[in-house]
Amino acid sequence: MKIVIRGFQKGFIVCLFVFTSLESQETFPRGAVVGLVVHGVTKEPLIGANVFVVGTTSGAVTNEMGRFRIDNVSAGIHLIRASLIGYSTAVKTDVVVTPSRPAELLFELTESAVELEEVTITDSYPRKSPDALLSIQTQSYEEIRRLPGGFEDVVRAVSILPGVAQVDPGRNDLIVRGGAPSENLYVVDKLEVANINHFGTQGTGGGPLSYINLDFVNNTSFSTGGFGVRYGDRLSSVLTIDLREGRKDRMGGKATVSATQFGVNAEGPVSDHGSFLFSARRSYLDFIFKAAGFGFVPEYWDFLGKASYQLGNHDRLSILGIVALDNVKLFNTTEELKYSNSRILASDHIQGVTSVSWQHLFRYGYLTVMAGYTSLQFDYRQNDSLLQPIFRNISTEREFSFRSDLVYLLGETTEFSAGIQGRLIGVETDLFLRPFWTNYGQQISVNARFDTVASKFATYVQIGQRLGPLRVILGARMDHFSLIRNMTVTAPRISLAYAFSPLTILSVSVGRYHQAPSSIWLTANTDNRSLEFLRVDQYVAGLEQYLRGDTKVSLEIYRKKYRSYPVSTVRPFLVLANTGAGFGGSEDGFASFGLDPLVSAGTGSSEGVEVFLQKKFSDIPWYGTVSVSTGGTVFTALDGVERAGSFDQRWILNLGGGYILNHTWEFSGKFRLATGRPYTPYNADGTQDASRYNSERIPTNHSLDIRADRRWVFDSWTLITYIDLQNVYNRKARGLPRYNERTGKTEDNQSIGLLPSIGVSAEF
Repeated sequence: MKIVIRGFQKGFIVCLFVFTSLESQETFPRGAVVGLVVHGVTKEPLIGANVFVVGTTSGAVTNEMGRFRIDNVSAGIHLIRASLIGYSTAVKTDVVVTPSRPAELLFELTESAVELEEVTITDSYPRKSPDALLSIQTQSYEEIRRLPGGFEDVVRAVSILPGVAQVDPGRNDLIVRGGAPSENLYVVDKLEVANINHFGTQGTGGGPLSYINLDFVNNTSFSTGGFGVRYGDRLSSVLTIDLREGRKDRMGGKATVSATQFGVNAEGPVSDHGSFLFSARRSYLDFIFKAAGFGFVPEYWDFLGKASYQLGNHDRLSILGIVALDNVKLFNTTEELKYSNSRILASDHIQGVTSVSWQHLFRYGYLTVMAGYTSLQFDYRQNDSLLQPIFRNISTEREFSFRSDLVYLLGETTEFSAGIQGRLIGVETDLFLRPFWTNYGQQISVNARFDTVASKFATYVQIGQRLGPLRVILGARMDHFSLIRNMTVTAPRISLAYAFSPLTILSVSVGRYHQAPSSIWLTANTDNRSLEFLRVDQYVAGLEQYLRGDTKVSLEIYRKKYRSYPVSTVRPFLVLANTGAGFGGSEDGFASFGLDPLVSAGTGSSEGVEVFLQKKFSDIPWYGTVSVSTGGTVFTALDGVERAGSFDQRWILNLGGGYILNHTWEFSGKFRLATGRPYTPYNADGTQDASRYNSERIPTNHSLDIRADRRWVFDSWTLITYIDLQNVYNRKARGLPRYNERTGKTEDNQSIGLLPSIGVSAEF
């Protein structure tokens, strides 16, 4: 069981009391490390692999099932190394060993001509994915958990990586290499999910906070470009989230109380061959906001469950279920609250995710078959200060999906993969927008119901070939969508990587990517079904240099050429690539919903340079990342004028890292600086001119977050405490300006300044 308490001033006092009272009780017992070692391509268990704790004599050899167990490991943070003659050695960093639960690891080793005594110094970094040779980063559970200011959110954690812009500190919208939030794909345990956030924006992928419980995340992999043909229907990035399995030794659990939510977890074995995970969480911000007199009160629940079962030596079955419930209450008790709430697009959401997957291993590969179901129900509403309806959107998007993927090793140097995917989509929408004048002088209105069924189909094939120091990945993908014009498209992609030495690798990727228009764009206006697939051609080149086993530096250059982006015929300056971040509503003219008549005439480009330096935790007990991104993004709408994209941030700097003093103390920090993104200024009367669209920029924003973690390890349980200070020097981030109709003035839109939080967790 694990208990977490976060607070503010009172929490500091409680935490100090706990520190003092428990200091004398501290002991240093031991725990266990268990896991599995498999072939990196075929997933076949590897027998006789050596697994040991770096810096100690503790170790084990894998059995006939590829499994290992190392007992009597001192509690703390360790490096675990796995090796087998004929395979590349791998190291897991940030492995936290406690007496409360065995640390469970999965090693995937790839065949190599390098013998054991000639291991290169790149062991601390995962081998390149069969789908991508560059522009990909992985993060472990521990790296995400300890990120200062990250709210233990898997989506916010990738915002420190190169090429990612953050448009609002209060949200986790991913802006990847100039692309819109709708261009990012989320994959949760092999199932593609449209949005994994509470209070997410329809048709895009962002929101304030992810509903994925970090306690159940094994690791994440984030690709910002150049990904292979296995993934499609998105233009910019892929975030894959792998959930771990439940513990197999005994029942365990966790109870949580934090500054925003409380909840419970449970996990344990199911007979001798299976395990389960379950969590239920609820926010209590509604109680705090209501007591403080706020008129806007959000509330959410989420539930996550997973069961895994080993059917035999070669077959595994997994079942996943997630439900997220979001609700907003508006209290219009005063005239001031009525006006404040009239500027808000309130939303209630119900999201459901279910999947069943089966994996079968055979001699030279494996087959995965999965069936899934996702459901998103949206209830948007916005009223004026007289409580008269402005906008109402009740929508349900359901999707039944099936996919099968095959990976086969044709020879020692040749990998073959192929797959098919089918989706049946149902969309029901009840839309109402009373005649509404935008700030730019156009009138739009909607009053209609839509009920539509459509289908999507995709298939791909890919070959990976090693030719000495050269590795080539060649693939092609076909996508079909029944609801639009030109229903079928193909996308060729090729990636090459040349190793000048085991430490220096040059990679190049060229590929075409397509994305179907968002369902809401098509149902809001039946004329929009003449839209085409959105398209981008990506060109990426990168140089990667390993400095030591725990340190690497990379340089990447990219260029993206957009075609067929939807643009408005009513607002000829509007391209939908400039929408989707934030909560939307009347202040942005409801642009992200695609209510206007649209045509596929938008073009654009994004290009830039990224530098990334990373040091993993190792025998040198500090870790850190430095990422510098510079670039520019432009789009052209129907009026033919090329303008800066709304998410164009020319420079982004991220510094993050920490120092592990010993097995009990850890200190970390994060600094972020980003130049301002474009916006359209307001005239004195609150209107805006299309001739000045995105002509000005908000100021440069920067902030510093720091964090301290402290562990107490007892015979059968572990206590973890931390203090997290966000925006230490209290510089409030500047957002896009807002016009106040009551005062007749333009207002600065600023985020919260200094925000302290405390956590105390006890694991049993």
